[in-house]
This record gives sequence, C-alpha cells and structure tokens, in this order.
Amino acid sequence: MQKERRREVLSPIFALLFFCLLLFFVQGVNAQEDSVKAVDSLSLKVALLQLESDTGYSFFFNEDWIVNKKVPANIQEDGIGPTIDKLLLNTNLNFYILENEKRVILLRNTIIYDELPSYFFGRPDSAISAGNELITEKRIRPTFILKKSEQEKRQFPLTRIGRANTNNLKSSYMLKGKVTNRRTNEAIPDLAIRSKGSGQVVISDENGNYAIELPAGYNIISASAMGIENMEREIVIYNDGILNLLMEEGLQELEEVTVEADAVSNVEETSTGTETINLEESKNIPLVLGERDLLQVAKALPGISSAGEGATGLNVRGGKTDQNLVLLDDAVIYNPTHFFGIFQALNPFTTEGADIYKGSIPVEFGGRLSSVFDIRTKNGNVEKFSGEGSIGPVTGNLALEIPVKKDTSSIIVGGRGAYADWILRALDEESLNKSQASFIDVIAKYHHRFNENSEIRATAYFSRDDFSITSDSLYNYTNRLGSIKWNHRHSEKTTAALLLANSDYRFGIDFDGESNTDFDLNYSINETELKYKLSTRLNDKHDLDYGISTKFYSVNPGSIEPQGNESDIAPVFIDTERAIEGALYLGDEIAVTNKLSLELGLRYAFFAALGSGTQRTYQQGLPRNEDAVRDTISYGSGDVIETYGGPEARLGLRYLFTPDFSVKASFNNAYQFIHTLTNNTTVSPIDTWKLSDLNIEPQTGLQASLGFYKNFNDNMFELSLEGYYKRLDNVLDFKTGADLFLNENVETEVLQGDGKAYGVEFLIKKNRGKFNGWLGYTYSRSFYRFDSPFSEERINGGDFFPSNFDKPHDISLIANYKLTKRYSFSANFVYQTGRPVTFPVATFEFRGSDFVAFSNRNQFRIPDFYRLDLGINMEGNHKKNKLAHSFWTLSVYNVLGRNNPYSVFFVTEEGQVKALQSSIFGIPVPAITYNFKF
Repeated sequence: MQKERRREVLSPIFALLFFCLLLFFVQGVNAQEDSVKAVDSLSLKVALLQLESDTGYSFFFNEDWIVNKKVPANIQEDGIGPTIDKLLLNTNLNFYILENEKRVILLRNTIIYDELPSYFFGRPDSAISAGNELITEKRIRPTFILKKSEQEKRQFPLTRIGRANTNNLKSSYMLKGKVTNRRTNEAIPDLAIRSKGSGQVVISDENGNYAIELPAGYNIISASAMGIENMEREIVIYNDGILNLLMEEGLQELEEVTVEADAVSNVEETSTGTETINLEESKNIPLVLGERDLLQVAKALPGISSAGEGATGLNVRGGKTDQNLVLLDDAVIYNPTHFFGIFQALNPFTTEGADIYKGSIPVEFGGRLSSVFDIRTKNGNVEKFSGEGSIGPVTGNLALEIPVKKDTSSIIVGGRGAYADWILRALDEESLNKSQASFIDVIAKYHHRFNENSEIRATAYFSRDDFSITSDSLYNYTNRLGSIKWNHRHSEKTTAALLLANSDYRFGIDFDGESNTDFDLNYSINETELKYKLSTRLNDKHDLDYGISTKFYSVNPGSIEPQGNESDIAPVFIDTERAIEGALYLGDEIAVTNKLSLELGLRYAFFAALGSGTQRTYQQGLPRNEDAVRDTISYGSGDVIETYGGPEARLGLRYLFTPDFSVKASFNNAYQFIHTLTNNTTVSPIDTWKLSDLNIEPQTGLQASLGFYKNFNDNMFELSLEGYYKRLDNVLDFKTGADLFLNENVETEVLQGDGKAYGVEFLIKKNRGKFNGWLGYTYSRSFYRFDSPFSEERINGGDFFPSNFDKPHDISLIANYKLTKRYSFSANFVYQTGRPVTFPVATFEFRGSDFVAFSNRNQFRIPDFYRLDLGINMEGNHKKNKLAHSFWTLSVYNVLGRNNPYSVFFVTEEGQVKALQSSIFGIPVPAITYNFKF
C-alpha cells in the first residue's frame, strides 16, 4: 500500500523538478543574453587614442561623453569605419569621417548629414527603381537639436535619448524606463507619464516600469503620481532608448492624492473584487480605544465582516475565517489580531497598506478558498533618521526609520505594547479584579538596493498575547514570522523575485487551580515556504506571470503535561503532522483591444501528507466511529500517507464602454489543504489547524462574479455593483458534542459537507472635497449542508442551514468632514443582521434526570447589531521647522451605548432554563490618543 502511494506522488514531484530545471535554464539564457562576455577590456578613450596612433586619423570628442565607458580590447581592425562602429556599439555616440583631412568627429546621439533627402524641403516623394519595382522613399525627416538661443531659455533638464541611425529613421520611437522613489528607492506604480506634444499617456506598472511612444525629435514629458512631486523633462529622442526617473515625494494632502490612483484601478483593472487600503485611510476612522486598525477598515468594505464584536478573524463573501490567506511581507500570519480581535496585530506606523483579493485571486496565490490579504510593510527612510508614534489609553506605539547607507539601505523598527490590566481591575465586577490582559508586537524590516536592477528586503515579526479572565488559568498565544525576498530585473522585459519565508503560530494554557489538576497545554503550527516568481512583458499585448512555490508544514496537534509533582493530570502527546504543498502557475494579462482585456491563468496545486505517524481506515457503509475501524497503518518518517491536487483556473474579463464605465467578470477555483477545528460559535485564538490526511480531504471551491464600475465628476465619485456565487465542497464542521482537542482520531468527530454562498455588493465613494467617505451595502447568504445515510452524521436532516456568520444585510457608512486644515470630524456607522444561533426549545425528564432539547442547528438569530462611532482629529500647526509634528485624536466608540450581543448562552436556575446575553462593549467607550511624527 505504501509503495503504491509513493508511485502516486512521483509524477507531480517529477513535474516540479522539471519545472525548476526549465526556470533555471530560461534564466540562464536571459543571464547569458544580458551579461558581457568575460574578455579583457580597456577604456574607450585609450582605445580611441590607440586607434589614432595606428591609423593616423585625428579624433575630436568631448571627454565627458566617454567617462567610465569600456570596450573589448580584442576588437579586430577591419577598416577605420567598421572599427570605430564596433567601438561605439554600446554607446550613444556616432561619428563622421573627413577622409580628405583624415579627421574623425564624434557626435552625441545625432549624426552629420552631408546630403538631405529630396523631400526635406517639401518636394514630393521620389521613386527609385529596385529591379522591376518602384519603391517610394520614406518621408522621415532627420532629427536636429534646437538652436542655442532656444536652449538657453530652457526651464527643464534636457536629455538626449538613443543613437541616430540613418538605416532606422522613424517618425516615432519607444522610450522605456523605471520610475523610482529617490528617498526610499522603491518602484513607483500607477505613475502617469504624459507627452505634451503627442497627448500620449501611459501608467507605470507595479514594478515602476513604463513604455511610451514619442515623436522623433524634441518632446516635453511630465510625470505625476499620488504623493509624488510632479516632474517635467525636455528630451530629444533619436532612437529607441531608456530613461529612468528618480522622483521626489510631494507634500499634497492625502485625500487629494489617494483617489486618482484608486479611480483608475476601479474602472480599468481587469480583476474583480479587489480592494486596496492605504493605512492613512484609518487615520480618520474612529475606532475602539483610539487605535488605528487596517482590519477594521477592511470590515467597513462590502463583502467583508466578522462573526461579532470581539471575534477573531474575518469572513469574506460567506467564507470561513480559515479560508483567508493573510500575508505580512509574503509570510503567513495565522492570527493577525490581539485580545480576541479587538486590536490588530499590525503596527500602524510600519504598515504601508494592503491589497485584498476577494474575487479575482492572482495566479501566484493559492491554498485558500475565499480571499488573500497581502499586507505590506513600509521601507525605511534612506536619507535621514525619522520616527512616528502614539500614546493611547491602553496602548503605546513607536516606529523608527534608520538609514544604514544613505540612499541605499535602511531599517524600520516598530514596537507596540498594551497596558489594559487597569481597565479590567476598574470594572465593577469582582470576578475580573484579578484578571489581566496584555500584548506586545515588534517588527523590523531591512531594505537594501544594490542597483537599479536588484534589491533585497528582509522582515522579522513577533507578537505575544497573555490574558487571564479567571484567576486559575493563564492563556497565551504567539505569532512569529520572517521573510527574505530578492527582487531582480533580468532585462527590460523580465523581472524575478526569490522568496524564503517561515511562519510559526502557537498557543498555550497554564492552569493553576486549587485541586491537583494543574497542567500545561500547548499547540503549534509551523510552515516554511520557498517561492520563485517571474514577470515578463512580452509586448504591448501580453504580460506573463509564472513561477513555482513549495511549502513544508509541521503541526503539533497538542500536548498536555502535569504541572508540578502533585498534579494528577496524565500526560498526552499527539503525533506531529507533516506535509508538503507545492504549485506551478502561469498567467497572462492580454490587452485584446483598448477596451477589452483578459486575464488567463492556470495553477496546478499539489499536496502530500507525510509520516511518521499512524492512520486508521474505516469500513465502507458504516458511520465513522470506533466500531467501524478496519485497520491502523503505520508510516515511517518521510513516507507518503496520501496525495491530493489538481488544476486551478483564473479567468477574468474587462470591457470599457467608456473611459469611466466598465463591466467585469471573473471565475476561479481553488484547493485548500489545511483546516481549522473548532466547536466554538465564534473563532477563538485557541482553535487548532488540521492538515488533510488519509481521512480528511482538502476543501475545494469555485467562485463566479460579475460587476459594473462607474466614476463620476472627474473621478470624484466611484460607484460599483458586484454580484458573486460560490460553491464549496468538503468544508468541515463538528458533530454535536464533539471533542476536538487532544483527540488522536479527530476524523471521528468532524463532518465534511457542501457549502454555498451568494450576494450583491454595492459601494459609493466620494474621494475629494471637505466632505468625503463611502457607503457600502452587502446582501449575502452563506449555507452549509451535511448529509449522510447515517443520522449521527447528518445535521438538520441533511438540508442546507445558515452558517454561523450568515448575515444577510450589512451596511457601513464612513464619513469625514475637514473643517480646516487642522480640524476634522469623522463618523462610522455599522448595521448587521444578527448571526444565527442554536437555542434550547424544550426540557424533558428521562430516568430521573432533566435534559434539554435543542432546535435545529442555527435556526434562530441573536438581535441585530448596530453601532455609531464619532471622532475628532486636531492637528498641530504646520510649521516646517519643528522637532515633531503631532495631532490629537478624540473618539467615542459606541456613542449610542448599544448593548450589542456577542453571544447568547443558557443556564439552569431553580429548574428553569434562562437565556443570558454577553456583550463586549455595552457602553460608550471614549478615548484620547496623542500621535507624533519626527
């Protein structure tokens, strides 16, 4: 049996190895094309002087033109003209030979014309004979530089591009290059480059690359982007060439800048269901206890919600919380929250922003069914030491940006800490007087730019939560991750990135009670990923993304050990689970026409559960329990237990009816090989992760979406309407009364069934002006079905029932009003349908004992949720020469004092079952935070 399974995995492994060899072969070819052959070289000046001595010709040139230019030393002489041509091949220099005077004149970019074409002064085309055909001369005028008097009036820097060639005279040439932030050395995407003469406009891509076709000769180009100072340049273009731009950061107001890039992507991008959040957007949203929170901003967007106030995790388009891939600088963060979801575990002053994919998931991502949160950390300041921080009622925060080598490398370091214990002790609840709750998180990122084609980024992150709501139990959970990424530009068309990342999540419980039952309980999951991805711009019609990735998982399903010599707890250790997950992918973004674009992608996902360990097999036709065990199989270290995998499609379409109105559609399917095990109503930080194995199959899902996008009033308003449908297979849920933790045979306690979700999302956003914000509305439904021939494996009779996070109506309103440059007001209103719950509906007596009969799973709902928050931002004066710039934030969370239920539970008092409601914040919560920046 084991040998058969080994054979099953050989084919995908050979495919992975073959793809690796293919990638390295392709890159080897690229490297060979782009590199200079290893031959002896000498300076161009020395070569010219040597040629002058050997031939008797006199050379005339400006030495500034040939500084640091090298040529091969072994160029074979083949006449004066061909020899000079070889020497100048990789420069922008031309030459003109005066044979009678034995003089050679070098020219920068241009050439000397000793004869003009017949049509230069307006005469008609002339026809010349070529065999039996008549060929009309090209009516292309040579390019000449401006008069000296006009050059003296020039206001912008003049740049000459290309090397003129009489055999390649065109009416227009292609200018390419990369746009870079001078301070951070980061590429600048979405930068608009305009030609004032031709009216051409192009936008730089995500790597800062651009390409624009310009008329031959004199041009003025301008470049502008959000937060970037506008630049204008005068150029004279003689041939195709490269112009890299170093841009300065601008001092525009955020709301004036943010919207333009968003407006372009909203209509013009091919992908559906994509949201981009700049962390500055959270500055003006009133949040609990004054803490900026990117995840809370995300929950205010259509299609994204949570199970309740204080619940860890997000639900995206009707998906479970474990179906979201949350990345911090390309490394997975398993629990991105502190204190049961009340705070995010991300430092707001080191976080740059996030791209959220809830519809069209890029082909490079996989392993989750619902969404990807791609969170980015800022690069540090490479010019000067700077910092930012805040002091609030329960948290303190500081981030420092430290240049390592000016204009080349930097480090950004951030740290946060909470001191919330005093709040718990101040509450009028005696049982909480000895409670504690605190957290810390630290992050550091190093960024080094070797040259314009190569850079490296390394991130390290750690967070820890400690909390104790009862006096005898101390809970803790930690996140630790690290990533290192090398970005390299192989050629003008191809860029690559090599990534190595590791993530670790664990939790523990230290129980110290009055009886002899003290124990330490632990759980952990660790994963390591290696990814190599490439992007190639084949031409104006095709942009390719392709690559390979692999992960290794190691899961400690749990252990419990006695604490102290007097503890009666028996130790339990569950076998470690291991697995590998891999993928190959290829995607193409196709510009069919100016109006129609397509995204086509194919990804092959592969998973193998590995030994050592044991797995049970169960008899067919019987419910899966202890009585149905057929065999127990033992696997050695590295043995393949089971393999899964298959193709994943990524399809997208966009059609532009007008420049500000488009329709988009998408389809994708995915595999998920990792699951959470929980029987809590809402997700908690002590939920465990389970790998697919012989008895638990991977989850699969597909999603189709259709959307309409429209901008108004010069992109001041954005409007979108998008609908989606999801289908899910092999989703996990628990049997009634299931015991999931520290269970060696957890497959007997869970069920796998079907799911479906559908909905419509509406968003209207005002981007500019004193009053701005957005209104989002989502109608969504999410259902599960667990059917089986056996009653103990059926839920609700095998019919579809609402999931724990099914909330049909969700409304979010974010409003900001800027009274002056220093004072602004903000409001946040949220309304959601109450989530489903299961209630007891009757009591009965059996053999002298009282029992409770419950309703069907999730048959009832808790009361609807709504909340209003208000805030005021008061900025300090805007004097330039200050030690630090600061502002105060005053906010009131839950202004209306709404006692929104977090959960409903039942107790028996005096023989009667009573329903009780728990809430997180049942009163208004004011906060004042001081923020500073230097």
